[in-house]
Amino acid sequence: MNSRDVVLGRIRDAITLAPAGEGEIPRNYRTGRTMSDGELIDLFVDRLVDYKAHVHHCAATEIAEAVAGILRQHGLNTLGIPAGLDRSWVAGFDGTLVVDSPDVPAPELENLDAVVTGSKVACAETGTIFLDAGPEQGRRALTLVPDAHICVVYRSSVEVGVPEAIARLTPQRPTTMISGPSATSDIELERVEGVHGPRNLHVVIVDGWFPPSGNSGAAGHISV
Repeated sequence: MNSRDVVLGRIRDAITLAPAGEGEIPRNYRTGRTMSDGELIDLFVDRLVDYKAHVHHCAATEIAEAVAGILRQHGLNTLGIPAGLDRSWVAGFDGTLVVDSPDVPAPELENLDAVVTGSKVACAETGTIFLDAGPEQGRRALTLVPDAHICVVYRSSVEVGVPEAIARLTPQRPTTMISGPSATSDIELERVEGVHGPRNLHVVIVDGWFPPSGNSGAAGHISV
């Protein structure tokens, strides 16, 4: 008997011995926590910086300026965006704009210098940003393949903890959780960035509330 058969046999035995029916899952974790707006954002920023993300602040009318400034500063000339992104967010960008679609093979996304997306909700306690593949966020591959991700987060979408953030998600939607740039450690505990996603994460925290969803504008663009 090989190792595979041993493992599968143990799984079968465990299933046989398991009690019939579904057990009740206790959900007595803390929920409904609140903080003042200032404390909430300070905590969120503290976690983002600790993860080595770059944090930027702007008003709702200054998103295009903030995004363009990041792209210019880092010499990012080919920019990918989801099809449903508000085009006013990239109005200040004068490089090559690529609108993503499901027909584009994921390996071709390596041709992008950066991607700009929105976000669904964020957790201050863990510094985690949640994407749920909404129109302004796009598919998961778009935020994993390019080397830089510029993510727009509205202050109104930041919750205190994980339970509060999860409560704002739709369980049926695919969820990607981002806690800083992609990083891991090798066997000698040396930090290596960019292994499973972008090496550079820029979080643009926007004052105010969410804009209407799906406002994509009508700017000209090219597709890969």
